[in-house]
Amino acid sequence: MRIVAKMATGGPVEVLLVPLIAILASALLFAGFVALAGVNPLEVYALMYKGAFGTWFSLQNTLQRAAPLLLTALCTALPAQMGMVIIGAEGALVMGGLVAVAAGLPLVGMGAPVFLTQLVMALAGMIAGGLFVALAGALRHWRGVNETIASLLLSYIAIAVMNQMVEGPMRDPASLNKPSTGAIGDVYMIGTIPGMDVHWGLVFGLIFCVLTWLLMFHTSFGFAARIVGGNARTAKLVGLPVGFLVLAVTFLGGAAAGLAGMVEVAAVQGRANASLVAGYGTGGILVAFLARQNPIAVIPVAVLLGGIAASGGLLQRRLDLPDATVLVLQGILFVVLLASEMLYGRLAVPRLSLASFLRLRPQRS
Repeated sequence: MRIVAKMATGGPVEVLLVPLIAILASALLFAGFVALAGVNPLEVYALMYKGAFGTWFSLQNTLQRAAPLLLTALCTALPAQMGMVIIGAEGALVMGGLVAVAAGLPLVGMGAPVFLTQLVMALAGMIAGGLFVALAGALRHWRGVNETIASLLLSYIAIAVMNQMVEGPMRDPASLNKPSTGAIGDVYMIGTIPGMDVHWGLVFGLIFCVLTWLLMFHTSFGFAARIVGGNARTAKLVGLPVGFLVLAVTFLGGAAAGLAGMVEVAAVQGRANASLVAGYGTGGILVAFLARQNPIAVIPVAVLLGGIAASGGLLQRRLDLPDATVLVLQGILFVVLLASEMLYGRLAVPRLSLASFLRLRPQRS
């Protein structure tokens, strides 16, 4: 049975308790790591909290980093509902950003309305990312190719295609030191949320998480998709369109990551270049696993991981630790999380039934 199929098991207490145990164990291991480096772990965690949530500036930085994680996590979380392990969010993000620029630059050159240009870029990015991940789903369903390996290799292909395009046909001659496409211009950039220094990508991610949660857990489509994830043969026997469901769910997950790529271009970079490969796709995998593949649970986990990433700069300035120190914590967390899967079904979690609750109530005299 696949990892994600196992992850669907366990009572509601275990679903919360096991990830909490994994987080605490990871924190202890990371504390030992920084202690070996001659740094006080308590000081490290105090600075991490301050750098992530301690001030209004740090909180905004955290939310800014969490925005793409919300979308890339769905690229793994949604197909996981069907028993598939897709890890190609990085490639879908890159393709989404590249195609969004390719679709937007002609409209920018014609002086098209801002909203129309941004809408076309968003749709182009979502379609590119969706088709990219749906290809891995199609290979799995019709050719039996392992979707984990397929999505990983497709990500490498996407990055190579992006590098080829920005260094060749789509390169802006003015980008000398860092090959890039042409800029879409400040007028066509996505602005920030009023009263905050956080772009609208955060809102897009929150909406996408809520809508996909409703789709997967409160519609017949989502119910059918989860039946396929439980047993594809049984789903075929009862007449469910397994192939369509595989393509639809993988496309939806890829579309989320593709939208993240468009947002990175239209809200942060202003153009497509190697900066799109920033690790948001791999970070989304960790978010999805910590969130137990639940789109709603993705929201707080993405904020947590965004805060960890945002605190790296403060650790470097105050304690002279490398900025990548927080990546060690993320790596430890991911390994421990995978190892914690063995705890499901083995924890002695008390189950209090209604009858036992009534027996525990004090009797009236």
